[in-house]
Amino acid sequence: MIDLAVANDQETFQRMRDPLEERGIRVHHVPASERVIPLGDAPWSPDEYDAGYVYPGRLMEGGVADALLEVPWLNDHETVLTSRNKAEVIARLGRAGLPVPESVYVSNDVSESELAEVFERFEPPVVVKPNSTTRGVGVAKAHDFDSFLGICDYLSLVHDYRATGDRSFLVQEYFPDATDYRVMVLEGEYVGAVERRLPDDAVAEGQWKHNVHRGAEATGVDLPESRRELAEAVARELEIPFLGVDLLETDDGVVINETNARPTIDEETKYEPGFYDRLAAAIRKTADRE
Repeated sequence: MIDLAVANDQETFQRMRDPLEERGIRVHHVPASERVIPLGDAPWSPDEYDAGYVYPGRLMEGGVADALLEVPWLNDHETVLTSRNKAEVIARLGRAGLPVPESVYVSNDVSESELAEVFERFEPPVVVKPNSTTRGVGVAKAHDFDSFLGICDYLSLVHDYRATGDRSFLVQEYFPDATDYRVMVLEGEYVGAVERRLPDDAVAEGQWKHNVHRGAEATGVDLPESRRELAEAVARELEIPFLGVDLLETDDGVVINETNARPTIDEETKYEPGFYDRLAAAIRKTADRE
C-alpha cells in the first residue's frame, strides 16, 4: 500500500480517496495552508508518506511542507511555478507554434503612454489579468481606455506593497461567445474534458468569466481528436505530468488560454475510462523516485 499526501482542497481529496484506495493507494489529507505548524514538533514525519499528489498552491507554505514531508510530488514545485506564471506559459507555447491569444506582458511600474500603446494594439474590449493569480481572481474586462487605465491603476496600488512578489499582469484579446473547455492531460495522454458554461441568468447579469469557483457549471464532453492532441502538445511542451489545459473555441478556431498544474479532480464520469488506473500508475511511478 502506498501512502499519498494530498494538500489539495477537501473536494478533490474526497473524490480521489476511495478510487485510489481500491488501487492500493491510501490517500491522506495534508493541508499546508491556513493552519498552525510547530516546526520543532511537526504534525508529519518524513517517513509517513511515500509520495505527494501536487505541490501546495501557496509556494511559501509548500516549501515548509516539502521540508517536513520529504516526498517526491507528482507535480513538483517547478511545474506548479511554471503553470502559475501565465505570461511564461503563453510565451513558451507561442514560440512552440501553438495557438495562444494575442498578449502583452506588463511589469509595473510603466508609464501611461506605454499603457496607451498597449491598449491600442487591441480591438476593445481587452482582458486584464494578474500574472500569477488563480480561479479568475483579479481578472477584469475593459471596454475603453479610461476603464483600462483604472484597472491598471488598481494593480499599481496593489503592486506598491513591496511584499507583493509578482508585479506584473497580462493584457489579452477578448473572445466573445467563446466555448470554454478544461482539458485534462495525465503523463502526456488525454484523460477527459469539461465544458464550463455560466447559467443563463448569470450571463444576463453581465458575468463573463467561466471559472467554476465563480459559478460556472462544468459538463463532461467528448472532445474531437484535434483538440485532444492540442492539449497533449501543451503538456509535452511544459513538461507537466498532470495538467489542466484551458481552451477557448470560437468560429475562427481555438486558443490556449491558461494552464493549471493544480487541477481540481471532478466526478469520475467526466473522465475517460481507466482514468484512476492511469492516475494510480503515475503515483506509483512518483513514489519509486524516492
